[in-house]
Amino acid sequence: MRLISRVGQWFDSRLKLAAPIREIAEHPVPRSTASWCYVFGSAALTVFVLQVVTGIMLAMTYVPSAGEAWNSLQNLDHGVALGWFIRALHGWGSNFMVAIVLIHMVQVFLFGAYKFPRELTWVIGVFLLLMTLGMAFSGQVLRFDQDAYWGLGIGASIASRVPILGPFIVNVLLGGPIIAGATLSRFFALHVFAIPALLIALVGLHLLLVLKLGINEWPMPGRIVRKATYESQYHELTQKKGAPFVPYAVWKDLFFSGAVLLAVAACAAYFGPFGPSGQPDPTIIQTVPKPDYFFLWLYALFALLPPALETPAILAGSVLVIGSLLLLPFLFGEGEKSWRRRPMAVLTILLVAVSLAMFTHLAGYTPWSPEMGAWSGEPVPRQYLHGRSPLELQGAIVFQGKQCRNCHALDRIGGQRGPELDAVAVRLTHDQLIRQVLQGGGNMPAYGNNLNPAETTALVAFLSTLHPAGRARARDAASPIPDADRPLRLRR
Repeated sequence: MRLISRVGQWFDSRLKLAAPIREIAEHPVPRSTASWCYVFGSAALTVFVLQVVTGIMLAMTYVPSAGEAWNSLQNLDHGVALGWFIRALHGWGSNFMVAIVLIHMVQVFLFGAYKFPRELTWVIGVFLLLMTLGMAFSGQVLRFDQDAYWGLGIGASIASRVPILGPFIVNVLLGGPIIAGATLSRFFALHVFAIPALLIALVGLHLLLVLKLGINEWPMPGRIVRKATYESQYHELTQKKGAPFVPYAVWKDLFFSGAVLLAVAACAAYFGPFGPSGQPDPTIIQTVPKPDYFFLWLYALFALLPPALETPAILAGSVLVIGSLLLLPFLFGEGEKSWRRRPMAVLTILLVAVSLAMFTHLAGYTPWSPEMGAWSGEPVPRQYLHGRSPLELQGAIVFQGKQCRNCHALDRIGGQRGPELDAVAVRLTHDQLIRQVLQGGGNMPAYGNNLNPAETTALVAFLSTLHPAGRARARDAASPIPDADRPLRLRR
């Protein structure tokens, strides 16, 4: 013990950490806050530490390459001792972290803990929630299976609709216009370096504000928050009815965090890791790709919305929700904290909870696209094959073989997720068709890595013939009008 004391004194004389640690441990908190309702912040921090530790272990084996990512996960599951368990811990830890952060935000909202002087604490908490969702999404992408590929395609489609900056954001995320080898490297850097660094910085600042401003007292009806008097009243409360955080309040945090870790381990051992499912292939749509549970409601919402409302809902909805959360403490920074005197706050939480639960439930029944029976259904109609060149006929075979009609209707037969193709040659020029097939866009994934040059040439040749009789094909303004597209009176 004497040796340990000397070693501790040696380090403290150089690092000067004893006083700050003692201040953190002994900072007074209202006795009423030593409640089970106040344990979610500590539990979220605990799960984040678990994510960092298991993430480091996984990064030692994972290969962020489009050609090797899937194989490296298979090796972790079957070739590395307890690799499957580490993957499962990391995956279930992500689910628990999202859930706990959401519950913590709800508790803070209902308890009025965003009010003066804790406005900045709430704002940082909103960004922590967004970073947590970013970590969850980027982690799903790194599985690089069918669900990950399609989820990334949908995510890139959403990002591409941002005015002015959309194409730039997509290029930054994907490392180019299509999902390719550079894409996984970008998301690996985001998931392992960029987002965790931001999370650590925001968590540190969040904890500093909690220490400096104190933990929110239990909201009592009639205890009004006023900027002129709140800080003095809080100081008086902690002096008269306060207690040191250690050991008075910390034991509940430790107990709950330990229970959460055991629950994560139990789910990991019983259910195992998430994925990977089949290797990514954009020509196989029958997999019915779905995101992880925390994005299922968004998946169902966009699947049920009419196509014309998707972009306004994405842009206006996200700005409205995030903006409302950030402005909340500045618009309602004073007044009642107790949920018993704030019925609108309770109704808001109930409405949001019921809506999320309903859309999450509907996600199990909502098809990403209508009937996926293009290959087993009707063949390409004869009128689209009559008089076609051998190259165009070969393109029709590619069109059917790659199951383009899973998403696109031809002669009113096929999927409805994408636009009908009966007049696609009127809307898009030859070069635009090539770019759309190779790079995707809107809700369409990029097929640049799944079609060889000969298939692409044939497919575009066939698509260029799809225009109603009497209507000219689309062309570049600088190119001459083909003789076949000239009105009869103008032909020589």
